Amino acid sequence: MPEVRPFRALRYDEAVAGPLEDLVAPPYDIISPEERRRFLGQSPYNVVHLTLPDSEEQAAHDLAAWRRDGVLVEDEPALWWLSQDYVGPDGVARTREGFAGSVRVEPYETGAVIPHERTHAGPKEGRLRLVRATRTQLEPIFLLYDADPPISRPDRAPDVAAEEGGVTTRAWRIPGAEIDLGVPLLIADGHHRYETAVAFSQEEPSATHTFGVLVSARAPGLVIFPTHRMVELLGTEPPAADADPLEALRELEGEPRGQSAVVLYRRGGATIVRGGDELDTQLVETFEPHGVTYTPRAEEAIARVDSGEAEAAFLLRPPELDEVWEVTSRGEVMPQKSTYFYPKLLSGLLFHPL
Repeated sequence: MPEVRPFRALRYDEAVAGPLEDLVAPPYDIISPEERRRFLGQSPYNVVHLTLPDSEEQAAHDLAAWRRDGVLVEDEPALWWLSQDYVGPDGVARTREGFAGSVRVEPYETGAVIPHERTHAGPKEGRLRLVRATRTQLEPIFLLYDADPPISRPDRAPDVAAEEGGVTTRAWRIPGAEIDLGVPLLIADGHHRYETAVAFSQEEPSATHTFGVLVSARAPGLVIFPTHRMVELLGTEPPAADADPLEALRELEGEPRGQSAVVLYRRGGATIVRGGDELDTQLVETFEPHGVTYTPRAEEAIARVDSGEAEAAFLLRPPELDEVWEVTSRGEVMPQKSTYFYPKLLSGLLFHPL
């Protein structure tokens, strides 16, 4: 079973680096080129200088300089309790909590850490070059475990806190010992980063652990949201449709979970398409969609069709966590973007040296 231990976190000294809100950012893989330029301009010490650098060598140079100049300081070994206050795509306010630690890196074959989505080679190659250059895990992996939390939030003010994109993240330092959860970890977000950590550990035997934030599957603030599909071109002729798309989406929630079903919307209207025992995302793939983009907001997907930017939109139900566990227990993975765990973990709050 996976081992989680305290680590010496690197974190910003705001007295030197400036306000934390100017230094943090979302994960690298959801930042657009325009957003990257904005974050780079916020501060010479913004985390995007490291996570999306001009080159891996520049990131390593900046990281070393920031440590030398006191922009980043190294803490004593600890676990960290993390809390995120957010309003989801459904408009409901929630708090999601977990803890950050140093997670032992193991190949999937051991069963200690389990993937649920496919990955692509390109992003892993770039992340591996960055880890080699910086010898630091700059962003955490989001992991789930099916057990009660082994630690809890301290009854005091947080050690660090920052707001970004409408989400407030707080962290409390917790000195402690190694934890054995006794259950496997499921990767919710960060498959490319985890597989990069495995590859680096094979090159560098001392890099036995990586940076993870672990959230109990029983946590009340843990919700999976749907990822709707916007499609430029369908390879298969769709059925006729004339219903209101939002009304069809409400009706979709009443469909039995044992049978795949999605709402297909074109400018003529919407209809519920039903399949067999495959996943909803797999049913979408039977229409041979081309030019697929994604959004957690149904209104955005509908608007893209109405404007003519997309030929069709597939509106999906959120997958249930039990469905994700069931697929992974069979040794299978889900199609890309099958799940949407919101909010994303904040980058720049803590760093994990290797």
